[in-house]
Amino acid sequence: MIKAQNLFYSYGKTNQYQVNDVSFEVKDDEIFGFLGPNGAGKSTIVKMLTGQLKPKKGAASVLGLDVAHKPKQVQAQVGICFEITNLYEDLSAAANLNLFARLFNIKDFDAEALLERVGLGGRGRDLVSSYSKGMKQRLMVARALLNRPQVLFLDEPTDGLDPVSSEAIRRIIQEERQRGATVFLTTHDMLEADKLCDRVAFINQGQIAAIDTPHVLKQKYGRRSLKAQVAGPDGRLELREIPLDDGNSAAAVTELFTQEKVITLHSEEATLEDIFIQITGRGLA
Repeated sequence: MIKAQNLFYSYGKTNQYQVNDVSFEVKDDEIFGFLGPNGAGKSTIVKMLTGQLKPKKGAASVLGLDVAHKPKQVQAQVGICFEITNLYEDLSAAANLNLFARLFNIKDFDAEALLERVGLGGRGRDLVSSYSKGMKQRLMVARALLNRPQVLFLDEPTDGLDPVSSEAIRRIIQEERQRGATVFLTTHDMLEADKLCDRVAFINQGQIAAIDTPHVLKQKYGRRSLKAQVAGPDGRLELREIPLDDGNSAAAVTELFTQEKVITLHSEEATLEDIFIQITGRGLA
Protein backbone atom coordinates (compact mmCIF):
# COMPACT_ATOMS: atom_id res chain seq x y z
CA MET A 1 0.00 0.00 0.00
CA ILE A 2 2.88 2.37 0.80
CA LYS A 3 6.45 2.06 -0.40
CA ALA A 4 9.35 4.42 0.29
CA GLN A 5 12.60 3.81 -1.58
CA ASN A 6 15.75 5.67 -0.53
CA LEU A 7 13.98 8.94 0.26
CA PHE A 8 16.07 12.07 0.78
CA TYR A 9 14.83 15.56 1.54
CA SER A 10 16.41 18.86 2.58
CA TYR A 11 14.89 22.27 3.11
CA GLY A 12 16.56 25.01 1.06
CA LYS A 13 19.84 24.76 -0.81
CA THR A 14 21.83 22.59 1.52
CA ASN A 15 23.45 19.18 1.55
CA GLN A 16 22.21 18.61 5.10
CA TYR A 17 19.34 16.14 4.67
CA GLN A 18 16.45 16.22 7.15
CA VAL A 19 15.36 12.86 5.67
CA ASN A 20 18.36 10.72 4.84
CA ASP A 21 17.98 7.50 2.79
CA VAL A 22 14.70 6.23 4.28
CA SER A 23 13.16 3.01 2.93
CA PHE A 24 10.22 0.96 4.20
CA GLU A 25 6.96 -0.70 3.10
CA VAL A 26 3.49 -0.71 4.68
CA LYS A 27 1.21 -3.67 4.07
CA ASP A 28 -2.46 -3.70 3.20
CA ASP A 29 -4.81 -3.50 6.20
CA GLU A 30 -2.00 -2.57 8.64
CA ILE A 31 -1.63 0.09 11.32
CA PHE A 32 1.95 1.24 10.88
CA GLY A 33 3.50 3.50 13.50
CA PHE A 34 6.21 6.00 12.60
CA LEU A 35 7.78 6.88 15.92
CA GLY A 36 10.27 9.52 16.89
CA PRO A 37 10.81 12.84 18.67
CA ASN A 38 9.75 16.18 17.28
CA GLY A 39 12.08 17.21 14.46
CA ALA A 40 13.04 13.63 13.57
CA GLY A 41 11.60 13.89 10.03
CA LYS A 42 8.18 12.26 10.54
CA SER A 43 6.04 15.06 9.11
CA THR A 44 8.43 15.63 6.18
CA ILE A 45 8.09 11.98 5.19
CA VAL A 46 4.27 12.18 5.42
CA LYS A 47 4.36 15.21 3.13
CA MET A 48 6.45 13.28 0.57
CA LEU A 49 4.10 10.29 0.78
CA THR A 50 1.06 12.51 0.20
CA GLY A 51 2.43 14.63 -2.64
CA GLN A 52 2.97 17.85 -0.70
CA LEU A 53 6.75 17.67 -1.05
CA LYS A 54 8.80 16.13 -3.85
CA PRO A 55 11.77 14.01 -2.72
CA LYS A 56 15.22 15.36 -3.54
CA LYS A 57 16.18 11.75 -4.25
CA GLY A 58 14.38 8.42 -4.12
CA ALA A 59 10.77 7.51 -4.81
CA ALA A 60 7.49 7.01 -2.94
CA SER A 61 4.40 5.12 -4.06
CA VAL A 62 0.96 4.83 -2.49
CA LEU A 63 -1.65 2.38 -3.80
CA GLY A 64 0.85 1.48 -6.52
CA LEU A 65 0.98 5.08 -7.81
CA ASP A 66 4.16 7.14 -7.96
CA VAL A 67 3.32 10.06 -5.67
CA ALA A 68 5.68 12.56 -7.28
CA HIS A 69 4.18 11.99 -10.74
CA LYS A 70 0.53 11.35 -9.82
CA PRO A 71 -0.13 13.35 -6.64
CA LYS A 72 -3.77 14.20 -7.47
CA GLN A 73 -4.67 10.56 -8.08
CA VAL A 74 -3.10 9.60 -4.77
CA GLN A 75 -4.73 12.45 -2.85
CA ALA A 76 -8.17 11.48 -4.16
CA GLN A 77 -7.86 8.05 -2.51
CA VAL A 78 -6.22 8.88 0.82
CA GLY A 79 -7.23 10.73 3.97
CA ILE A 80 -4.86 13.08 5.77
CA CYS A 81 -5.08 14.50 9.28
CA PHE A 82 -2.36 17.09 9.81
CA GLU A 83 -0.56 17.80 13.07
CA ILE A 84 -1.46 21.51 12.81
CA THR A 85 -5.17 22.33 12.66
CA ASN A 86 -6.15 23.91 9.33
CA LEU A 87 -9.93 24.26 9.52
CA TYR A 88 -12.13 27.16 8.40
CA GLU A 89 -12.90 28.53 11.86
CA ASP A 90 -15.51 31.07 10.72
CA LEU A 91 -17.62 28.24 9.28
CA SER A 92 -19.59 25.63 11.18
CA ALA A 93 -18.28 22.10 11.54
CA ALA A 94 -20.91 20.80 9.11
CA ALA A 95 -20.03 23.50 6.57
CA ASN A 96 -16.36 22.51 6.76
CA LEU A 97 -17.21 18.90 5.98
CA ASN A 98 -19.71 19.77 3.27
CA LEU A 99 -17.13 21.95 1.53
CA PHE A 100 -14.62 19.10 1.34
CA ALA A 101 -17.33 16.63 0.31
CA ARG A 102 -18.01 18.86 -2.70
CA LEU A 103 -14.28 18.98 -3.51
CA PHE A 104 -14.28 15.17 -3.52
CA ASN A 105 -17.51 15.22 -5.57
CA ILE A 106 -19.29 13.09 -2.97
CA LYS A 107 -23.05 12.96 -3.52
CA ASP A 108 -25.66 12.74 -0.73
CA PHE A 109 -23.06 13.42 1.95
CA ASP A 110 -24.35 13.25 5.55
CA ALA A 111 -22.17 15.56 7.65
CA GLU A 112 -24.17 14.95 10.84
CA ALA A 113 -23.65 11.17 10.67
CA LEU A 114 -19.88 11.64 10.37
CA LEU A 115 -19.84 14.18 13.20
CA GLU A 116 -21.78 11.71 15.36
CA ARG A 117 -19.15 9.07 14.65
CA VAL A 118 -16.30 11.26 15.96
CA GLY A 119 -18.24 12.32 19.05
CA LEU A 120 -19.41 15.72 17.79
CA GLY A 121 -23.07 14.88 17.34
CA GLY A 122 -25.33 17.89 17.87
CA ARG A 123 -22.45 20.36 17.41
CA GLY A 124 -22.48 20.53 13.61
CA ARG A 125 -24.00 24.03 13.46
CA ASP A 126 -21.48 25.52 15.91
CA LEU A 127 -18.67 27.64 14.53
CA VAL A 128 -15.33 25.84 14.63
CA SER A 129 -13.87 28.89 16.42
CA SER A 130 -15.96 27.89 19.45
CA TYR A 131 -14.49 24.36 19.54
CA SER A 132 -11.88 23.15 22.04
CA LYS A 133 -8.58 21.73 20.81
CA GLY A 134 -9.85 18.17 21.21
CA MET A 135 -13.05 18.92 19.28
CA LYS A 136 -11.07 20.52 16.44
CA GLN A 137 -8.81 17.48 16.25
CA ARG A 138 -11.82 15.15 16.04
CA LEU A 139 -13.22 17.33 13.26
CA MET A 140 -9.86 17.03 11.46
CA VAL A 141 -10.14 13.25 11.71
CA ALA A 142 -13.73 13.39 10.42
CA ARG A 143 -12.57 15.42 7.42
CA ALA A 144 -9.88 12.81 6.71
CA LEU A 145 -12.54 10.07 6.68
CA LEU A 146 -15.20 11.62 4.47
CA ASN A 147 -13.95 10.06 1.19
CA ARG A 148 -13.66 6.57 2.80
CA PRO A 149 -9.92 6.48 2.10
CA GLN A 150 -7.99 3.33 1.33
CA VAL A 151 -4.98 4.78 3.14
CA LEU A 152 -5.27 7.07 6.17
CA PHE A 153 -2.35 9.31 7.19
CA LEU A 154 -2.57 10.59 10.77
CA ASP A 155 0.17 12.99 11.88
CA GLU A 156 0.29 13.18 15.71
CA PRO A 157 -3.53 12.89 15.93
CA THR A 158 -3.72 12.81 19.75
CA ASP A 159 -0.89 15.20 20.64
CA GLY A 160 -1.88 17.34 23.62
CA LEU A 161 -5.46 16.06 23.78
CA ASP A 162 -7.47 15.15 26.85
CA PRO A 163 -7.97 11.41 27.58
CA VAL A 164 -11.56 11.35 26.26
CA SER A 165 -10.62 12.90 22.90
CA SER A 166 -7.55 10.67 22.59
CA GLU A 167 -9.56 7.52 23.24
CA ALA A 168 -12.20 8.58 20.70
CA ILE A 169 -9.52 8.94 18.01
CA ARG A 170 -7.93 5.59 18.90
CA ARG A 171 -11.33 3.92 18.54
CA ILE A 172 -11.79 5.46 15.10
CA ILE A 173 -8.33 4.27 14.01
CA GLN A 174 -9.22 0.70 14.97
CA GLU A 175 -12.59 0.96 13.21
CA GLU A 176 -10.90 2.16 10.03
CA ARG A 177 -8.52 -0.80 10.03
CA GLN A 178 -11.50 -3.13 10.51
CA ARG A 179 -13.12 -1.47 7.49
CA GLY A 180 -10.03 -2.40 5.47
CA ALA A 181 -8.06 0.84 5.45
CA THR A 182 -4.31 0.99 5.92
CA VAL A 183 -3.32 3.48 8.64
CA PHE A 184 0.00 5.35 8.72
CA LEU A 185 0.36 6.89 12.18
CA THR A 186 3.14 9.28 13.19
CA THR A 187 3.55 9.89 16.90
CA HIS A 188 6.05 10.44 19.67
CA ASP A 189 3.67 8.72 22.11
CA MET A 190 5.15 5.24 22.46
CA LEU A 191 2.34 3.98 24.70
CA GLU A 192 -0.22 4.89 22.05
CA ALA A 193 1.84 3.14 19.37
CA ASP A 194 2.14 0.02 21.52
CA LYS A 195 -1.66 -0.14 21.90
CA LEU A 196 -2.51 0.44 18.24
CA CYS A 197 0.25 -0.55 15.84
CA ASP A 198 0.92 -3.85 14.08
CA ARG A 199 4.46 -2.69 13.25
CA VAL A 200 6.49 0.36 14.18
CA ALA A 201 9.50 2.15 12.74
CA PHE A 202 11.83 4.22 14.92
CA ILE A 203 13.05 7.34 13.13
CA ASN A 204 15.87 9.41 14.55
CA GLN A 205 17.61 12.37 12.91
CA GLY A 206 16.05 11.59 9.55
CA GLN A 207 16.96 7.89 9.43
CA ILE A 208 15.23 4.59 10.29
CA ALA A 209 16.84 3.15 13.41
CA ALA A 210 14.68 0.00 13.72
CA ILE A 211 11.50 -1.46 12.27
CA ASP A 212 9.45 -4.46 13.48
CA THR A 213 6.42 -5.42 15.56
CA PRO A 214 6.33 -4.01 19.12
CA HIS A 215 6.50 -7.59 20.46
CA VAL A 216 9.63 -8.50 18.49
CA LEU A 217 11.37 -5.25 19.43
CA LYS A 218 10.66 -5.91 23.10
CA GLN A 219 11.93 -9.48 22.84
CA LYS A 220 15.07 -8.39 20.99
CA TYR A 221 16.03 -5.33 23.00
CA GLY A 222 13.91 -5.44 26.14
CA ARG A 223 14.61 -6.68 29.62
CA ARG A 224 11.88 -8.48 31.58
CA SER A 225 11.77 -8.47 35.35
CA LEU A 226 9.66 -9.07 38.44
CA LYS A 227 9.32 -6.10 40.76
CA ALA A 228 8.29 -6.58 44.36
CA GLN A 229 7.56 -4.25 47.22
CA VAL A 230 8.66 -5.74 50.53
CA ALA A 231 8.33 -4.54 54.10
CA GLY A 232 11.71 -3.43 55.46
CA PRO A 233 12.91 -3.78 59.06
CA ASP A 234 11.43 -0.38 59.97
CA GLY A 235 8.14 -1.11 58.21
CA ARG A 236 8.90 1.05 55.20
CA LEU A 237 8.37 -0.38 51.73
CA GLU A 238 11.49 -1.36 49.80
CA LEU A 239 11.81 -2.36 46.15
CA ARG A 240 13.27 -5.64 44.95
CA GLU A 241 13.83 -6.54 41.28
CA ILE A 242 14.42 -10.01 39.82
CA PRO A 243 15.53 -10.38 36.18
CA LEU A 244 13.50 -12.96 34.25
CA ASP A 245 15.96 -13.52 31.42
CA ASP A 246 18.60 -15.51 33.28
CA GLY A 247 18.69 -19.03 34.71
CA ASN A 248 18.34 -18.05 38.37
CA SER A 249 14.86 -16.51 38.25
CA ALA A 250 13.00 -19.38 39.94
CA ALA A 251 15.49 -19.64 42.79
CA ALA A 252 15.47 -15.87 43.29
CA VAL A 253 11.66 -15.81 43.53
CA THR A 254 11.71 -18.66 46.07
CA GLU A 255 14.34 -16.82 48.13
CA LEU A 256 12.31 -13.60 47.95
CA PHE A 257 9.21 -15.23 49.45
CA THR A 258 11.23 -17.21 51.98
CA GLN A 259 13.26 -14.31 53.37
CA GLU A 260 11.08 -11.23 52.78
CA LYS A 261 7.57 -10.07 53.58
CA VAL A 262 6.23 -9.44 50.06
CA ILE A 263 3.53 -6.75 49.85
CA THR A 264 3.08 -6.47 46.07
CA LEU A 265 4.51 -8.34 43.09
CA HIS A 266 4.19 -7.64 39.35
CA SER A 267 6.01 -8.39 36.11
CA GLU A 268 7.41 -5.62 33.96
CA GLU A 269 8.72 -5.51 30.39
CA ALA A 270 10.59 -2.83 28.52
CA THR A 271 8.48 -0.11 26.95
CA LEU A 272 8.93 1.08 23.38
CA GLU A 273 10.36 4.29 24.80
CA ASP A 274 12.97 2.30 26.76
CA ILE A 275 13.93 0.50 23.55
CA PHE A 276 14.01 3.73 21.53
CA ILE A 277 16.43 5.23 24.04
CA GLN A 278 18.54 2.07 23.99
CA ILE A 279 18.78 2.04 20.17
CA THR A 280 19.21 5.78 19.52
CA GLY A 281 20.75 7.02 22.73
CA ARG A 282 18.13 9.78 23.09
CA GLY A 283 14.65 10.27 24.50
CA LEU A 284 11.50 11.53 22.85
CA ALA A 285 11.36 15.02 24.41
